[in-house]
Amino acid sequence: MLLNQTAEKIRSMEIRGAGRIARAAAEALKDRAGRVETDDIDLFRREMGRAAETLVSTRPTAVSLPNAVRFVMRGMDGATTVREARDGLTDAADSFVLASEHAVERIGEIGARHIADGDVVLTHCNSEAALACILAAHREGKEIEVFATEVRPRNQGLLTIRTLNDAGIKTNFIVDSAVRSFINDVDLVVTGADAVTVNGAVVNKIGTAQIALAAHEARTNLVVAAETYKFAPRTILGERIAIEERDIAEVLDPAVAASLPNVRVRNPAFDVTPAKYVDLIVTEMGAIPPQMAYCIIRDYLGWDLTEFQKAF
Repeated sequence: MLLNQTAEKIRSMEIRGAGRIARAAAEALKDRAGRVETDDIDLFRREMGRAAETLVSTRPTAVSLPNAVRFVMRGMDGATTVREARDGLTDAADSFVLASEHAVERIGEIGARHIADGDVVLTHCNSEAALACILAAHREGKEIEVFATEVRPRNQGLLTIRTLNDAGIKTNFIVDSAVRSFINDVDLVVTGADAVTVNGAVVNKIGTAQIALAAHEARTNLVVAAETYKFAPRTILGERIAIEERDIAEVLDPAVAASLPNVRVRNPAFDVTPAKYVDLIVTEMGAIPPQMAYCIIRDYLGWDLTEFQKAF
């Protein structure tokens, strides 16, 4: 797929979900590398740099996107010719896509261990990783039931319930604001993540934080399923993750909004769940308490304070 087409599909949420976004970006960079016609290594690097910037600018919150782009672009490190740079970038893109797909499978295996036979599980949004845990538990023969939220305003919950229905899992579909009414019937909350900060706070689809609060009040454990490339290196020195606000048309018809001059429509796509409300983060490298998020950034993303400072 052409780079600009991929960027627009990511921006418009035709391609959505942090893992899918990351893989699409890797594939787009690979495609772009094959289309740049030059023998000048410096020009090639500049062209690929512009491509990377185009992709990263599409969704400011999902750190899987810049992490994927950074991983793929590092495939050019040490290259002295365009051919070496192109081959290195292509290999890095292929490696990332394969690792991303395997990560979801591995998270499913690990996450399923934390779902007991007979559990009622609540999930929010449409997370590949969270669903992998639920589906793996079901395949193991565990009798489970799921509560899935509608997920306003983009209704990603419809994708989730179709997947659960096709798997033959008993599912209850509820509006987001009904979570507290059912939380005492739930044994475990499993969500995905768009970003995990160095202190273990989780950025995920809007509504996750209030679900976490309801779960905490009910003493219901909250498990977050997240690939390691969703951890945010730039939070090491306190940089905050930008919360994307999307078009008001997703919430209210623009014609209606125009008739209400004293009303400002707000549409944040994500919120932040503090680490104290997260019981466990399941990654492809294992399950960790949120306080160990720094270890993931250091050991699996290759970032420490020294490397962070070099970036500025």
